Amino acid sequence: MHFVVCAKQIPDPDTPPSAFKIDEAKNEVIPAAGIAPVLSQFDGIAAEAALRIKEKLGDVKITVISLGKESAQAAIKQVLAMGADEGLLLEDDAFENGDHFTTALVLSEAIKKLGDVDAVFCGRQAADWDMGQVGLGIAQLLELPCAIIGKDVQIEDGAMSVQRVLLDGFETVKMPLPAVVTVSNELGEPRYPKLQQIMQAAKKTVTKWGLDDLDNLDTSKVGESGRKLKLEKLFIPTSDSDVEIIDGETAKEQADNLVAKLKEAKIL
Repeated sequence: MHFVVCAKQIPDPDTPPSAFKIDEAKNEVIPAAGIAPVLSQFDGIAAEAALRIKEKLGDVKITVISLGKESAQAAIKQVLAMGADEGLLLEDDAFENGDHFTTALVLSEAIKKLGDVDAVFCGRQAADWDMGQVGLGIAQLLELPCAIIGKDVQIEDGAMSVQRVLLDGFETVKMPLPAVVTVSNELGEPRYPKLQQIMQAAKKTVTKWGLDDLDNLDTSKVGESGRKLKLEKLFIPTSDSDVEIIDGETAKEQADNLVAKLKEAKIL
């Protein structure tokens, strides 16, 4: 069997607020100096789901795919160190400044080219934008069944069984393969690679594909030209507060003074 894990590199969520900057003119996050980007936590959990099935079934190849810049190889190699077999980086200037739709489009074309993919594993959402659309987009573009927010994923007899997290409980759905699943944090923490695995992954070559390597795509369909969602403004919200302490010798006096202030402000 052949599984694909989609992995995204994001700014480190533990970046101190003081180091987080935005270029409001370009609507871009400015990388924090000295703080390396990391693998999106939900994608690490998706990789864990695929690896657990591989350990159970045995004969499974796992390819991890990331769309991004050269630095995204670090996210790919983290999943390789966890136990994935091959890495693929989709890198091209034409892919830059896209949205979740163009991301799903490029990923789906790469999955088509890989061929004979039995299951696609995505995180429930990226831990930076939190949109949760790419997995569904891949499923729609590939015309595959999809289950989202899975806390347990099993494959048996040519079908995928997913226990989904609902607002008021859980439900289990079963889908024929090939299928797409987005995995949630309820599955559990992803494994931490051993030093030897990290060293082995560092030596592995990650295959790179650009726009010219993918069929049915051109510059009008990807990146900024192909995006469906327009980002109007990206900014760090400000929070201003004006606090006044209500004095009084007793609780009743404080309450009376508070009521007087509220009436003065025409709130009461």
